Amino acid sequence: MTSKIKVDNINKVSDDSNIINKCGTAISVGASGNTVAVTGNDIRSDSYKAADGGVIASQSGTTITLGASGDTVTLAAGASQSGFGRTGTVDWITTPKVTGDSPVTAVSGNGYFLNTSAGTITLNLPAGSAGDIISLADYAATWQTSAVTVVPNGTDKLGGTNASTTLAVEGQSVTFVFVDSTQGWINTMDSTSNVRGGALIAATVSGACNTLVTAPCCANVKIATFINPGTFCVSAGAGPLAVVDYMVVAGGGGGGGGISGGGGAGGYREAKTGCNGSYTASPLATPTGLPLSPGPYSIAVGGGGTTSPTPNEAGNTGDVSTFSTITSAGGGGGAGPNNAPAGTGGSGGGGAGTTTSYAGGAGNTPPVSPSQGNNGGDGISGQPYRGAGGGGAGAVGSDYGPTAGPGGAGVTSSITASPVARAGGGGGGGGAYGNPTGGTGGTGGGGPGKSYSPPASFPGGAAGTANTGGGGGAGGGGEGCATGFTGGSGIVVIRYKFQ
Repeated sequence: MTSKIKVDNINKVSDDSNIINKCGTAISVGASGNTVAVTGNDIRSDSYKAADGGVIASQSGTTITLGASGDTVTLAAGASQSGFGRTGTVDWITTPKVTGDSPVTAVSGNGYFLNTSAGTITLNLPAGSAGDIISLADYAATWQTSAVTVVPNGTDKLGGTNASTTLAVEGQSVTFVFVDSTQGWINTMDSTSNVRGGALIAATVSGACNTLVTAPCCANVKIATFINPGTFCVSAGAGPLAVVDYMVVAGGGGGGGGISGGGGAGGYREAKTGCNGSYTASPLATPTGLPLSPGPYSIAVGGGGTTSPTPNEAGNTGDVSTFSTITSAGGGGGAGPNNAPAGTGGSGGGGAGTTTSYAGGAGNTPPVSPSQGNNGGDGISGQPYRGAGGGGAGAVGSDYGPTAGPGGAGVTSSITASPVARAGGGGGGGGAYGNPTGGTGGTGGGGPGKSYSPPASFPGGAAGTANTGGGGGAGGGGEGCATGFTGGSGIVVIRYKFQ
């Protein structure tokens, strides 16, 4: 054999299987089903070449080189390798595994992107042999809400324990290597940096008395609070890092006059993604935040609905609050006994009760999901007369109680860094004939209704609390028939990560 021998493009062994195949600059080693092993120095000449003169394999001392500069060396489809060892990397399966694929059975040498946006995934590890390697990555940055459970095979261990483990960190990626029967699979790499395309939000606020502060609990989170109209101006922010939590509360409805209904609470809408610091949201919060991009966002903060200056008439509906695509409806006004129906809205106004019973207004109008509020209570006809409470974000208004109807309860959120109840319904108005006391306001800023006390003194009663969206209390019945009270104004809160 000479030092340089030109052979056919396909070099074969006696069973007609390919050894090395060169086509242009592409070199394939072995054929489908073959195992390509490095076992020693079997190349006797300095260089094997294909018919086109390209180098297939060359030797210098005990070093053997496949191909030449510019060539691509590949194993034939279906062929496997042995003896080359592994460098600590895997071959990534680029089609993500989803919840419907669970349980996923892993294969050593592979990496898996696991998409839990539709629910949890269980991944079963294979029976481990020393040097086996498997990597996993959070495809959609959702492991914090829907986790991945990793299950060892049979008696195999995970870090020395024969038990499953849970991966529940947003954007996490891990690599497991099987070491031995004592420790089993050991996690050699763990990243929780969640590096993704996008930019954090940078923003300013405008408008009288509106504020922007760093959250007391989280040095990387800002809280923008709007108690008046203004602008949330975003100068930077894009992608998954620019998703905000929010709370949008509309103005509460005004209470009716006379033996009337309390005002309904302003519509209450909230989102908590889990990405913008730790706090307790209300039961109405959706996990879907609002994505933003640079530009100005006008904020409307709804005022409370007024009461009619004329006794026995219905209160007026509160004003809407808005932030970007989120709109909360104003609370419905409380009914009045002069054939004045209760208003519909975020929460409905309470019904009036005299010789005729007036129904409460419908809440969650227009409808959204989760619901932004509840119906007002129905008034009670006949003696003792009594008005019903307006609906709240957390409960319907009451038809009656030891007093006139109490307002529906609101809900509590700590989005502003402390727990505050908002969007309570206004209390119904008290009447004569054994039921003189006005209804209590719902927790969350609902105003109590007036009581009846001859001669027409009508003690008690109050407006909805400002910046809670609470419904206004109703007026009391009897001589003169007192007017009701104004609903409380709304509020808009935006919470986001800025560093």
